[in-house]
Amino acid sequence: MSETTSREERLTVYADYVCPFCYLGRQSLEQYRESRENRVEIDWQPFDLRSDKRGPDGEIDHSVPDGKDEEYFEQARENVRRLQEEYGVEMAQEIATEVDSLPAQAASLYVKEAHPDRWEAFDGAIYAALWKEGRDIGDRDVLSELAEEVGLDPEAVLDAIDDEDLRERLDGRFAEARERGVTGVPTFAYEGYAARGAVPPEQLERLVEGT
Repeated sequence: MSETTSREERLTVYADYVCPFCYLGRQSLEQYRESRENRVEIDWQPFDLRSDKRGPDGEIDHSVPDGKDEEYFEQARENVRRLQEEYGVEMAQEIATEVDSLPAQAASLYVKEAHPDRWEAFDGAIYAALWKEGRDIGDRDVLSELAEEVGLDPEAVLDAIDDEDLRERLDGRFAEARERGVTGVPTFAYEGYAARGAVPPEQLERLVEGT
């Protein structure tokens, strides 16, 4: 955090990389941040949208029902298309139901802890790889390439993905988010108040600045 940014100007963002609305919400957040003289810092907190489908080894069991039928996904696609136009964003795909974000979230947590100065670039690279380029961010080779692109040691990032202690910390973050009442993403939280969804920059401004 820069010296010109007060401690209070820190926005907590709960997100899952496979959520298209998290990507769109990130674009809205960037538009809001660019409008400010002092940038709001991001306190990223991971959230696992597929937690109810995960087996004991962390794998996704797609046969587990989650109540999301084709009508649900078509509505989601329509909302994604609407927000793409609203925020001026181009995307390679509207949903990514087959992509597992768990490896990317583990890698992101490692970077946030070990190389906080590189985290935002890595976070942006993950989002761009999935939503702008249509790449599988659950693929180790993809994550290795992204790490190298932003100046990180690819081997260290891959080792972190396999680290059991880090995975336990990640699971703890997931649990903590739910204990705090986060049930969907993106969720933007600031000083006891929250906004859920890919809300427009004006709403983020009201959340942070009360205007």
